[in-house]
Amino acid sequence: MKVSIIMAVKDTATYLPSCLDSIIDQSYQDWELIAVNDHSTDDSLRILEEYAQKDSRIKVFSSQRAKLIPTLKEGYPHCEGPLINRMDSDDKMPSYKLEEMVGEWIRHGKGHIVAGGTEHFVDEGEVGDGFRRYERWLNQVAKDNAYYDEIYKECVIPSHCWLLHKDDLDLVGAFDREVYPEDYDLCFRFYRNNMKIIGLPRIFHYWRDRSNRISRTWDEYKDNRYFDLKLEYFFPLDRDTSRPLVLWGAGRNGKDMAKLLLQREDNFHWVCDNERKIGLDIYGIIMESFEVVPTLSNPQIMIVVSSPDGQQEIKKLLADWEKLPRDDFWFFA
Repeated sequence: MKVSIIMAVKDTATYLPSCLDSIIDQSYQDWELIAVNDHSTDDSLRILEEYAQKDSRIKVFSSQRAKLIPTLKEGYPHCEGPLINRMDSDDKMPSYKLEEMVGEWIRHGKGHIVAGGTEHFVDEGEVGDGFRRYERWLNQVAKDNAYYDEIYKECVIPSHCWLLHKDDLDLVGAFDREVYPEDYDLCFRFYRNNMKIIGLPRIFHYWRDRSNRISRTWDEYKDNRYFDLKLEYFFPLDRDTSRPLVLWGAGRNGKDMAKLLLQREDNFHWVCDNERKIGLDIYGIIMESFEVVPTLSNPQIMIVVSSPDGQQEIKKLLADWEKLPRDDFWFFA
């Protein structure tokens, strides 16, 4: 089965040859690359055209509108393969990526997404600590197949780490929505449409960390908590308004989330373990002790505590409070 790899290209001439070579070197050879140039000002287009002359599977197009999602929209109608994958033009694929992903997809078929892990790299210096933490978390999510359990925490499948049938991508809206981060929004649309994700504990993408990657430079990524996007999906998909809602955490995350919740909910319990804050009136809500949680009837719990140690303590408490629902708490930070 042919895999259509869709790739937006924007001023990545320095890295593009190694990216293209990693695709050509795939052990699975039934693929096409739909490479769409997004108004590059360097030699990216020339490099693409040179590779296309040497390998007819590489097809080069140019985007009429600037920016990532319009560029993907430009390329998508040209995809001829039944299976779709994305690639970033400054990154690299391990040689086994397509072979293993396609083999796993064939075992399950339509309605399934195959996903896996990532590994960051740099040509000089060191990968940023935040990206390393995200990488470790992503790889654990893949190992545990915990995509929907963790979906409100961070983007559970980066754009380059999924493979699915074109019919299924069309079903969830493909690249129709111009919402960033586009990979996180797509994950939520997988979730909304009950797509089954098959996580493999394998590295399927080598992800380049560099100072000018868009996750560091675009305004859309400056607040990488993405609370607005998370709530856009949480309320129609998981919020049961007949049950009490609990917001857990009184730091910056808690305050920012509380402001957003007040636009949607007339009443919710806001809890923490900071004795200095318990009893305070913040935005018209009286802060309560976390110990009120097990006294509530069938609550839904949003946890915005960002400290890993704090999260582990909360998980232990929730496990100890046996009467609480097992599937109705989510980490939003």
